[in-house]
Amino acid sequence: MRYGLLNDSRKLDKEAWPLMVERYVALGYDKGVMQSAKDLPQPMLWPQLHVSEGEKTQACAAFNLEQQRPMIGFCPGAEFGPAKRWPHYHYAALAAKLIDAGYQVVLFGSAKDKDAGKEILAALSTEQQAWCRNLAGDTQLEQAVILLAACQGVVTNDSGLMHVAAALDRPLVATLWP
Repeated sequence: MRYGLLNDSRKLDKEAWPLMVERYVALGYDKGVMQSAKDLPQPMLWPQLHVSEGEKTQACAAFNLEQQRPMIGFCPGAEFGPAKRWPHYHYAALAAKLIDAGYQVVLFGSAKDKDAGKEILAALSTEQQAWCRNLAGDTQLEQAVILLAACQGVVTNDSGLMHVAAALDRPLVATLWP
């Protein structure tokens, strides 16, 4: 039976497939091969991104990011608007503490996240602003991936860049809102 583009319909057995990730992985196999989560190859692989040290150095230089302070990435945007975002003043307070402790903070996101970055910057002192860069809307995706790889850690809302940071195996704090 064919429904639009779907030509391999499957009935979900939640007991056989208790985890959502297992259900999605199973879709990559013929339905006759996978009867339950126990049939999946173990250990289950996860997405991984790798960036060379040379790429990190080049990207940091291209955006004039200082090598003398370790970087912490902030991803303050969220696809579904302010209701899904950790408030900018919390990001600003954390940025101030990190900068005072010797880090630099780099803000990532799309052009529509630029204002959230401006609000974070505006809440910092002039001295702290020197160590916080708002790159939201200024990078291509590949550049953002490379720069996130150069970060010592990432603080993020539930966003695409959160998943990128996870695939880069960066230490990660994700703020998830209702």
